[in-house]
Amino acid sequence: MRVLVTGATGKVGRNLIARLTADPERADVTIRALCHNRLIEATDRIEVVRGSIADRDVAAQAMSGVTHVIHLATCKETPDDVMDVAVKGLFWLLEEFRGSPTARQFILIGGDAGVGHFFYRHDGPVTEESPHMAYPGCYALSKVLEEVMLEQFGVQYGINYCCLRAPWIMEKDDFRYTLSFGDDVFGGPDWKTMVPEADARRYHQRGTVPLLRDADGRPLKRNFVHADDLCRAILAALDNPRAEQQLFNICMNRPVDYGEMADYLKRTRGLDSIDIPSEYHSTWLDNSKARFALDWEPQYDLERLIDAAWTYERPPEDPRKVWYPG
Repeated sequence: MRVLVTGATGKVGRNLIARLTADPERADVTIRALCHNRLIEATDRIEVVRGSIADRDVAAQAMSGVTHVIHLATCKETPDDVMDVAVKGLFWLLEEFRGSPTARQFILIGGDAGVGHFFYRHDGPVTEESPHMAYPGCYALSKVLEEVMLEQFGVQYGINYCCLRAPWIMEKDDFRYTLSFGDDVFGGPDWKTMVPEADARRYHQRGTVPLLRDADGRPLKRNFVHADDLCRAILAALDNPRAEQQLFNICMNRPVDYGEMADYLKRTRGLDSIDIPSEYHSTWLDNSKARFALDWEPQYDLERLIDAAWTYERPPEDPRKVWYPG
């Protein structure tokens, strides 16, 4: 088995490659890591190809002799690049895949941005049958286009594909910094812009966390997944006949409830919270299809997600750095 991993230097790519190469039951697996801005170390089982999948020649080189593709590469809110990478790049990979004599399975990591996550009101759990609903911006649109293109290649050419739709992916101390009122906030919302400047500085110093409320005034529910759980789902789908031409939501069993989060941080770490009103909507991404078909179960719940982020000690050689905007 020769597995092409795009986006190989990201949090999921590195975790996945480490798992594949460490598993004695997968000793026959070799990795081709497609890297763009950063590189990983080549070994006797890891071959590195450098370039952008927006370049057809790079895509062809990366796909040569590959049996499986795990497509992680993506762009965020970068209009100059997103269509070249997310749409053209995926198209070149799929074109090479459908014509390859060795290709057996194409796994795409999608995102709940394609169903609008908390931007739109949902009357019930968001399932794999829920319609695409991109929120404003190029990133969400790209996630819709990726899923639709993959599905249509299945319709047109009968390829063996699987899409694992993930919400916001956490690792290490990520979740802690999603709640920061400082400049070190990870992702959005940017809490310091939602309160007076002096209050934001005070909240940051004290470790106060935002208790985000939805458009109805209730604590907002938002979906997350830990990188470890997503990697376990990828491995569960790899060469699994029940994954053929299927879409699965991959997430925690219950979304993060900002009220429950604030209560837990107050009880375990003495941290205060401050209400933040919003026009966002609570959502519940339903992962029951993956749990049934793939025999996969997430290991992270709210308490474990919080405890892992607050107890993580970042080594000096791994400074916290955000590699993409958005």
